[in-house]
Amino acid sequence: MLIGYMRPDQEDPNCEWQLQMLSDKNCNEIITETHSFAKRRDRLENLFHNIGRGDKVIVTKLYAIADSTRHLVELLDKLAEKEAHLQSLREDIDTSKTGGYSFTVIVKHLAAFQSDVISNQTKKGMTNAKQKGVAAGRPRKPDKNVKRAITMYESKKYSLADIKSETGISKSTLYRYMES
Repeated sequence: MLIGYMRPDQEDPNCEWQLQMLSDKNCNEIITETHSFAKRRDRLENLFHNIGRGDKVIVTKLYAIADSTRHLVELLDKLAEKEAHLQSLREDIDTSKTGGYSFTVIVKHLAAFQSDVISNQTKKGMTNAKQKGVAAGRPRKPDKNVKRAITMYESKKYSLADIKSETGISKSTLYRYMES
């Protein structure tokens, strides 16, 4: 069975272009998500719940079905479990065709690569900031407030809420300073 799936986006807010493209592919059913948000895609979840062996989900572009590379990997894995396929018209991808690397394997490698790139860029940025003298993380609390909070805590006359309201030092920050 050929199942078209579409959802609104910036280029096609009413799904008119997507509907035309999917209609041209003679889909047995066309499922339309009611919104473009990543969360609560009920119709997509229902599609994956009911999809069967040999079925093919057709989308106009990968972004119509997935919000990130990792999300695409998850969806491709679900399709593989159900022995179903994905076809994306814009990217000219059809996982039902054999030969060469499978699209699922390529996307998994791309996801790992994307993760590595982000990780390395973050580490590089942190190193550059450190060399410029910029401290990573939250700024430290002024020492006089910390000392005052510790004194108040050790006096056992104040609750943690009282200490926080007077000094601005939270319970976790107070305990962290007391441990060091």
